[in-house]
Amino acid sequence: MARRRDQVLDAAIEVLGAEGPRRLTYQAVDAAAGVPSGTTSNYFRNRGALIDGIVAHLEARERRDWEEFARRTAPSDVPELAAAVTRFLLYATGPERARTAARYALFLEASARPELRPALTRGRETVVGWGTEWMRRFGSPAPRRHCEILFDYLDGVAFHQLSFPAPDFDPGPGIRELLTRLLDTPAEPAAAP
Repeated sequence: MARRRDQVLDAAIEVLGAEGPRRLTYQAVDAAAGVPSGTTSNYFRNRGALIDGIVAHLEARERRDWEEFARRTAPSDVPELAAAVTRFLLYATGPERARTAARYALFLEASARPELRPALTRGRETVVGWGTEWMRRFGSPAPRRHCEILFDYLDGVAFHQLSFPAPDFDPGPGIRELLTRLLDTPAEPAAAP
């Protein structure tokens, strides 16, 4: 039963992120999940309940992704940190594009439904905690503030890529420059042409 519910919620995230909030209907989610008609409405009696379910499911999925990212990522210097963050941003705007777009749609939904904010904030706080530790490890005099600046930058770059996709998208140079400046480390020399 829980597996079917997760299947429905994964499909709801996909519909929300790929087609937008107006297309988030029971029928669209049932079709995307490949389940019998009426399955989504059996789990979620109204749109508000479906949105609540999506928020909780998205938080759990993103926490798992970030935990895996943090576990696999052990940068030894700022360029390695920049490369790891770049890989994650490319993942978030590439293979996980719909999930990232769904998160932004939920942020907008939270402006009308403040009760969604705690769950959306919890996920970000977990990630800020990890990022703050990385900033501290690399010598930041204000690790939490620098982490928030980095994540605000990443949100802006991701939002722009989702809204105006560039086929040659390469966030690496901007991420390296930002981290280099925040952490006051010497920039790497530019590669020869």
